[in-house]
Amino acid sequence: MIAIVDYGVGNVRAFLNIFKEIHVGAFLAQNKQDLQKASKIILPGVGAFDWAMEKLDKSGMRDTLDDLVLDRKIPVVGVCVGMQMMANSSAEGKKPGLGWIPGTVEKFSNLDNSHPLPHMGWNTIQAQKKDDILRDIKNPQFYFLHSYYFSPADTDHILGKTYYDGAFPSIVNKEKIYGIQCHPEKSHHWGISLLKNFSKIGT
Repeated sequence: MIAIVDYGVGNVRAFLNIFKEIHVGAFLAQNKQDLQKASKIILPGVGAFDWAMEKLDKSGMRDTLDDLVLDRKIPVVGVCVGMQMMANSSAEGKKPGLGWIPGTVEKFSNLDNSHPLPHMGWNTIQAQKKDDILRDIKNPQFYFLHSYYFSPADTDHILGKTYYDGAFPSIVNKEKIYGIQCHPEKSHHWGISLLKNFSKIGT
């Protein structure tokens, strides 16, 4: 069963509806006891970095998530701010991140007038290497809404790039840990395909 971490941040019902549509078992995890039932994890996120980290800390699920992801190697995908929370730190805030994938979150800079912030709307993702999460997704278009991006310490952890007056990492990956800057739950059939691929990872 896929646990969608419900800590008061993100479009949790949208994910739940998609998994129901594609006949994949999923549920909302609202405490550490719920998380123990997870075979895979979705960590959604919207809003500011520090606010999201504070909400996760207050949920009481952070230590259990660390155990499931780092020790038990349960596959996980972080979405938007959920991806950024996987870094060590963010230029947007002062709180430490989860540190699941070494790196920092940086703000877009030196954009020209034709590339305002936030980066909002439809854009492509160019795969940097083969991975099951992108299997059979042709010419994908995904929905983005963000002003910050994940910059991994090791460029080998960059799985996909997107261009917005220059390239930035839009999918990062380390072992079974994935971070996706776009919103697959808002990206029509491309996003549904990505979530369906994730549901099959490790099976």
